Amino acid sequence: NDDGWDGSGDLPGGEGFAVPTPKLGLWLFLAAVTVVFSMLTSAYLVRRGLPGWGALPKPPLLWANTLLLVLSSLALERAKRLTLTLGEGLSRARPWLLGAALLAALFVVGQLVVWKQLAALGYTLAHGPASGFFYLLTAIHGLHLVGGLIAWGRVWRRPSPLRVELCALYWHFLLVVWLWIFALLHVA
Repeated sequence: NDDGWDGSGDLPGGEGFAVPTPKLGLWLFLAAVTVVFSMLTSAYLVRRGLPGWGALPKPPLLWANTLLLVLSSLALERAKRLTLTLGEGLSRARPWLLGAALLAALFVVGQLVVWKQLAALGYTLAHGPASGFFYLLTAIHGLHLVGGLIAWGRVWRRPSPLRVELCALYWHFLLVVWLWIFALLHVA
């Protein structure tokens, strides 16, 4: 091979690839999800500027749900730090892992309550473009969070510093995405 690479996973000159494969895979997945939410944001902003958009009420529960997701992310960050700190170990991280999952599950339940509140006011999926985008954005985010809870289950069964770190990274990403959606719904 003319480029000096033998296909072994090492770069020419003997340097290995410094990023663990699971971490690289997660970063690539997050990049793809970012593209999806970017396209939805673009469509939201374009459609919002056209006639017939219609305002959508913002139930106050959205603020409480946001707080739940922030606390969930903070709990996972604490679990990650405990697993990476010498002497702390994985056993000290377990309560934080459990708290993060419970808070995230409450967020999902809270989002379903918001949907029910909006539907009771007549703002169903078919009510108009604003409603449709609200349900679409929150549903896609919620599905990613449920996927995160499934991944969390694997971390809970077989915790390791890398698994906890990856779970925390995913959670933080979902928090940032939610804060973006939340801002979009309240500002744009």
